[in-house]
Amino acid sequence: MDNAKPFCIAKRDVWDAYKRVKANHGAAGVDGQSIEQFEEDVENNLYRLWNRLCSGSYFPPPVRRVDISKDDGRTRPLGIPTVSDRIAQMVIQRYLEPLVEPRFHNDSYGYRPGRSAHQALSITRQRCWRYDWVLDLDLKSFLETINWELLLRVLRRHTDCTWVLLYVERWLRAPVCMPDGTLAERKQGTPQGAVISPLLANLFLHAAFDQWMAGQHPDIPFERYADDIICHCKSEEQARALKDALAQRFAQWHLELHPHKTTIVYCKDANRRGRYPEQRFDFLDYTFRPPVVEECDGKGIRQFRTGSERESG
Repeated sequence: MDNAKPFCIAKRDVWDAYKRVKANHGAAGVDGQSIEQFEEDVENNLYRLWNRLCSGSYFPPPVRRVDISKDDGRTRPLGIPTVSDRIAQMVIQRYLEPLVEPRFHNDSYGYRPGRSAHQALSITRQRCWRYDWVLDLDLKSFLETINWELLLRVLRRHTDCTWVLLYVERWLRAPVCMPDGTLAERKQGTPQGAVISPLLANLFLHAAFDQWMAGQHPDIPFERYADDIICHCKSEEQARALKDALAQRFAQWHLELHPHKTTIVYCKDANRRGRYPEQRFDFLDYTFRPPVVEECDGKGIRQFRTGSERESG
């Protein structure tokens, strides 16, 4: 028995986390160790990791940063933890997920078991037929600007498990190894690419946005996939008022609406007249737009539709 260890973490949990990480593949971290190399001495590697997690002596190594090119010519920073660190993070994720999943909002679709982008797109399409206006929200550098103090406060609402809180905070504070080899300290945010980041991001926005919308604006439905958010409004006035209210709400959580990418969109179709500057929006790589060809729903009504970027171009 290992009763002398301060934290009780089952060896089986570490093994199951390893199998999940192995199935997800992924590149090597700062130590250059691939999953295949980790497997060469897998039993000893997993035992050492389990022992350090249980003793409280586990400290995450720096996260290797790579810059991924975007379509607009800019780059997106991606953090790659080591294989061992991904396994450790998976242990935490598997512990937390059953605690937080039942509390998450029904219209939160990103990075959740049994939820998908397809479901989010389907309900978005249906609501565009019922609501004339959309508020398309874009949070500026969301993952990079998550406030640690607020995130840990939210996490404590869901668990008081000492080792979970300890290691999440250590992960947040782990430095980043830049492409030139230098180490950069971080004071906010959670790296995109870390195993635990999607769950932490969902926790943060569940408190900052989902719960607030349910309490303050229960008549305004929304779809959220991670930090991609669409709100459906009955009028332009309602959309503008919501935008202003959300700007204040997010400021309280140290977040900022992107001034150019956050837009109010008119869901124009054959029954909705008028000229408005924005009549299309992108959500999860699909473009929602007015009909460009005659489409009938059985009653001769052309409806606001969705298609891929290639189809809509």
